[in-house]
Amino acid sequence: MSQYFVIHPDNPQARLIRQAAEIVRTGGVIALPTDSCYALCCRLDDREAVLRLRRIRGVDDKHHLTLLCRDLSEIAQYAQVDNRQYRLLKAATPGPYTFILEATREVPKRLSHPSRKTIGLRVPENNIAQALLADLGQPLLGTTLLLPGEDEPLTSGWEVRERLESLVELVIDGACGFEPTTIVDLTGEAPVVLRVGRGPVAIFGLSG
Repeated sequence: MSQYFVIHPDNPQARLIRQAAEIVRTGGVIALPTDSCYALCCRLDDREAVLRLRRIRGVDDKHHLTLLCRDLSEIAQYAQVDNRQYRLLKAATPGPYTFILEATREVPKRLSHPSRKTIGLRVPENNIAQALLADLGQPLLGTTLLLPGEDEPLTSGWEVRERLESLVELVIDGACGFEPTTIVDLTGEAPVVLRVGRGPVAIFGLSG
């Protein structure tokens, strides 16, 4: 049975954040509220946890997983970012966006897209997620908590626990958005919106 932490959305309890970070460090898969919706997350370099996360989500290695980063400096460690891309990232982070960028060598090959060598990255605007990332000192690997065969992501802590209590080590109950992120591909000459979600696309000079 998974653990269930109720964490304050504005002032996350440091004790619970430390415990959550330790669960991640020791191989746990967790359900984390973000500014979009719930995400399934695990440690970036934990191969077994990544495989479990993909099984729960029902996706193969061609599905982009996302690195949840604290800020733009972390993004630059894992993605190749030029000046044009940086300006777009700076305007939209933190926020409910996932960006597709060329992966650097810091990203394990098994985590980048197998044919394109790209990675999804985001900087969540959520105090709980940010506190956990700060304690870990490295990005989390995550994906929208959308279960196989379903059209809507999970957005309620109690429902996540009810559905996944035998599959994850921790469910964090905290403030959460109700829509997935907007996904924007920045690998070409101009931004391309792959999915319209919570984040408005007008910031990129596009219409949704």
